[in-house]
Amino acid sequence: MKTFNDAAGRTWTITMTLGTAMHVKAKLDVDLLQIEKGDPPLLTRLGTDEMLLGEVLCAMLESQFEAHKVTPEDVRNAFDGRTLLAAQKAFYEELIDFFRSRGRTDRAKAVAKQMSLIDAAIAAIETRIDDIDIDQTIAGAMSGAWPEASGSDPPGSAG
Repeated sequence: MKTFNDAAGRTWTITMTLGTAMHVKAKLDVDLLQIEKGDPPLLTRLGTDEMLLGEVLCAMLESQFEAHKVTPEDVRNAFDGRTLLAAQKAFYEELIDFFRSRGRTDRAKAVAKQMSLIDAAIAAIETRIDDIDIDQTIAGAMSGAWPEASGSDPPGSAG
């Protein structure tokens, strides 16, 4: 079991069990036990689609709504960016633990790799953004001669 707090200060517990997986499958038609299936794979979709991730998390937390005296809307409204990040981390860690204990180390490794991939992609994008020379870009836009960016074509080019 992994825990995180929402923006309203409530503590939530993510628990991955067969029952949890069956509930998510019945409610959303999302099979958490086959994260490698789909095109793109479910694991990739969960890492890139915040709406899907949020729906899955809410379905997993549904049994705790009554104890917290909240509605689904209350929960969604308390899931700000920081909360969603903490919930995603708890979710991935819980999936890793579940698959390891189930003897599916391949799936546990896939989830761990997805976590690393997200971190690496964010770092790469941040580096690329940091490398943008704003003055050079503005000068190029005003002159009609876009400066060359590392490996990318200027807007409106065909190449």
